[in-house]
Amino acid sequence: MNKDWSEKNKRMQSLLNKEDTFKDAITLLVELRSDVFDQITQIMNGYPEEAFYQMPFGGADGYHSKTLSYSIWHIFRIEDIVAHEMIAEDEQILFKNGYLDKIHPTIITTGNELIGEEIAAFSSQLDRWQLYNYAKDVLESTNKILLSLEYKDIKRKFGDSFKEKLKASKCISEEENAIWLIDYWCGKDVKGLIRMPFSRHHIMHVEAMCRIKNKLCKDARKGVDPIAFCGFSCNHCFLSEWCGSCRTDYNTCSFATCSPNGICPNASCCKEKGYDGCYACDDLVNCEKGFYAPGNDGANAAKAQAMYIGKYGKEEFLKVHDRLHKKYDFSKTQEILGQDISEGLRLLEES
Repeated sequence: MNKDWSEKNKRMQSLLNKEDTFKDAITLLVELRSDVFDQITQIMNGYPEEAFYQMPFGGADGYHSKTLSYSIWHIFRIEDIVAHEMIAEDEQILFKNGYLDKIHPTIITTGNELIGEEIAAFSSQLDRWQLYNYAKDVLESTNKILLSLEYKDIKRKFGDSFKEKLKASKCISEEENAIWLIDYWCGKDVKGLIRMPFSRHHIMHVEAMCRIKNKLCKDARKGVDPIAFCGFSCNHCFLSEWCGSCRTDYNTCSFATCSPNGICPNASCCKEKGYDGCYACDDLVNCEKGFYAPGNDGANAAKAQAMYIGKYGKEEFLKVHDRLHKKYDFSKTQEILGQDISEGLRLLEES
């Protein structure tokens, strides 16, 4: 489990038990939920459409056996149902805000009943950006409900009338692998629902989403040139698990994510000029595009590496990088090569 999320969740659970710290618990819970949702936002912004209905771990046991889109749907359908049908006793966001017509789902349930290829087929039909908007709306509406709670509210329980209400909503499948949710939720008080699903459920599924996208990135990079256009080695990048490299559609390199169409200026320039990389360009030394922008933390390191590749080639560069990582303890290349371009090039040549 993400260490920061785990610590916040543990602290929130402890604060939840006392009246004088209850409001602090809710504030911390909202903060935790925002942190976890930030991961969903990063995944949404960083990966191509096809990533959201792929099942790289299909057939495995665990939350990671699903798709990215299914995971988002499942997390926030459960939250929408529990927050609005049970705690607030008002209309679900799915219906209130017209998301059925926007997302185009084939079900209104939590999706627990779907198995195997049914999950992939369901995911491929969803409008993922409308799904993201739905998730965001549910998150915000639930946060408002949570912030309105008083300590006395957490002991509130849910009886048979709520079981019937949930069954009548048709939002929980009658299949064996889904119908148990009704008894599970109604067996808890409000405090129990705060703990699950409003905190732990998010964490477990979003961590599974990270595992899914990491595998998709790894698969995307198979057989692909590991040298980025700017000269960085994708094999040695601290973001290698997150990124499929700028030579694939799974590019989440920093300059790509903030550039038009997800293509950084270095990659765009090389493609326009027909260059394999910046190391093939005569203007390299004076270039200030993309990663080479003077204010960029990695500018000197990137340019030093590109200059080395231009002089000695990619194969030798990768060998040098392996030796450099053995010689020095660092995660980001700029920590070693970023002080000065000439000094960075010298260190590479000495290694």
